[in-house]
Amino acid sequence: MKNDQILGLIAEFCRQADMAESTFGRRAVNDGKLVHRLREGKRITIDTLERIQAYIAASMPGGMPPPPRGLEVPPEKRDPRGNFRFFENRQKYLLFVHTCSEKRVIADRVALELASIHPRPPALRVFDAGVGDGTVLARVMRSMHGRFPHMPFYIAGKELSLEDVRLTLDKVPDRLFEHPATVFVLTNMYYAEAPWLTPASPAAAAGMIWHEVALRGASSGDFEAQIAELGPFLEQNWRANVSPRSGMPAYERPVAIVLYREDHRFLLDSIIPRAGRSEANFDLVIASQPYRAKSSVNFRAKRIIAPLARALRAGGRLIGIHSHGQDPGMEIIQAVWPGENPFAVSRHELLRAVKYELGSAGRDLNLNAYADNRSIFRYDMEALPNEVTGSIGTSTAFAAWNAAVYVAQIEDDRLTEMTQSGRYLDAAREVLRKHNGLWFYDESYVISRRRD
Repeated sequence: MKNDQILGLIAEFCRQADMAESTFGRRAVNDGKLVHRLREGKRITIDTLERIQAYIAASMPGGMPPPPRGLEVPPEKRDPRGNFRFFENRQKYLLFVHTCSEKRVIADRVALELASIHPRPPALRVFDAGVGDGTVLARVMRSMHGRFPHMPFYIAGKELSLEDVRLTLDKVPDRLFEHPATVFVLTNMYYAEAPWLTPASPAAAAGMIWHEVALRGASSGDFEAQIAELGPFLEQNWRANVSPRSGMPAYERPVAIVLYREDHRFLLDSIIPRAGRSEANFDLVIASQPYRAKSSVNFRAKRIIAPLARALRAGGRLIGIHSHGQDPGMEIIQAVWPGENPFAVSRHELLRAVKYELGSAGRDLNLNAYADNRSIFRYDMEALPNEVTGSIGTSTAFAAWNAAVYVAQIEDDRLTEMTQSGRYLDAAREVLRKHNGLWFYDESYVISRRRD
């Protein structure tokens, strides 16, 4: 909401409640000069806006008064059946990852940011806000080793999915062998907690599990065998439930796993995090597809991107990436569901919301949406040339369909209804023939903190 819209909402409430604006400010947010500051153009946080709305809703007999024209804001969907985290759909996810080049292309895009960061002792610090199967992070770590071969690395990643944690840990032994001065941390905590490895809730903090593993040996085989021994620990502790409030997965207990090489413990001593004494201060934050396509812009800004931006050190950079649409993949979707548009929030809208949410805390941050030719990039469904010309086989058509519905995050109940007709494969084949292949667009943005 803009200030004039918020003022319109408050004025309508004060008129109906016969209340002075200063009284409203004191009762709603304990600030009698709230309305005066809004008229001067001062910004408020999303928390303050939510307190205003909650006070009005609680004070009016019928809830919120009708908002001024153009003020309607759709609520965040809370139905657990429709608000699930799409990336937990394993079959679609794995088929997409192995038939499309998105992971490789994203890793290449992230690696470009390495030229613009300014690490400082004792380590280059990177946070991946959604590790997935670890492909992007492993590729970025290879690029980091090529550019900074003798610099210690602190690599932290957030991931809730046990299956993805296993896939990520499969890639760690080779990274520790090539770059031994590495501390590798995985956690299942929320976006506002994970960079600091500190749960916000005292109850969660009291039940936190901190597991430190100093890997012995000098080969990737040695490291792999010891990491495999973590299997029972992960089975027992890396668990998630569905939140009854949001419908999103949430950890049962916060967990942090810290891995490093025993023969480099002395060198890494000042880098190894300790329970209750961890810092963020990251040189690079990777936020690749960290939110649902249909999540609100306020949710993205407040719950994900703003907390990650706060975790940047001076000179640090956050690169955010999400699906853009307007590609052949969306042609498949719209051929089946005309008018479907899951990518309603652009990077420009998101960065405006992030700036508003950060308020004065964002004064030393640069929010860069960039021009389309720099921000938007393409990745492809990988298929042999003869698979997308002439007679297109069922497996190729199904891979194209799966990629399209995965990127568009179409819910399972809608898919079940459509797949019974068989029309979806015809739509995929038509688009494949039209373009001699299938590709998608992602868009990126960068938030950087100014150097000291």
